[in-house]
Amino acid sequence: MADGAHGSAGRGGRPVEGVLLDIDETLVDLEGAMHRALREVTAPYATLDEAGWTQFCNLFTRGSEDIYERYVAGEITFAEQRVLRAERCLANAGTEFPDAAAAMAWLSAYEAAQPAYVRAFDDVAPLLDALDAAGVPYGAVSNNVHDYQRAKLDHAGLERVGILVGIDAVGAAKPDPAIFREGLRLLGTSAEGTVYVGDNPHHDVIGAEAAGLKGIWLNRSRRELPEDLAARISVQVGSLEELPALIGLRPAAESG
Repeated sequence: MADGAHGSAGRGGRPVEGVLLDIDETLVDLEGAMHRALREVTAPYATLDEAGWTQFCNLFTRGSEDIYERYVAGEITFAEQRVLRAERCLANAGTEFPDAAAAMAWLSAYEAAQPAYVRAFDDVAPLLDALDAAGVPYGAVSNNVHDYQRAKLDHAGLERVGILVGIDAVGAAKPDPAIFREGLRLLGTSAEGTVYVGDNPHHDVIGAEAAGLKGIWLNRSRRELPEDLAARISVQVGSLEELPALIGLRPAAESG
């Protein structure tokens, strides 16, 4: 863990005014939901053992960032990026959709199955409880469109995350400062008094810092970064349970 992970995340000892959070892999276990849904709906098109399914799912969720970035850049639609990722994974498994109709059937099945598997991480509710108890406003800033992410939060039981900024709000995606500034506007807080927490070191931490916020890396898997990138991450946590103490709050159970 980086030095400073147990110190104050505020600037110059000032209290934290607000908290903005990433959604996928920060508030919501999207990867877990994707893995379960992928296995369910792709079984008719691929016969794989346990190791094969693990490889398939990991390639879809972690090995296809280049395809997802094309969607973020506006080059392809959200549906197209999903099909392209599935086609890459099937090709890696030595098979393919038999035709375009099958690919569309797979997409419809996946879109129907995935929301049922979406869950919030166990450390989310205690954090939101602590923020609510302290009267600290919070919201989410995401690299996806508002309505899709709103539905995802609601499926995960996170309706109380009322402030949500998607890439369609300002026509920009993280790490562009504009999307963070929209979050600040909705929160009504200053950049220097607001922290942003997310699992992507570049988009979430470095992007937030460029917009004047304090970026905190959520590193659930305790993974190591290349030295040049690690040098730019001053604060990291392994769980959202660490955040209240880090920003000077007591856990909700201890307040009052």
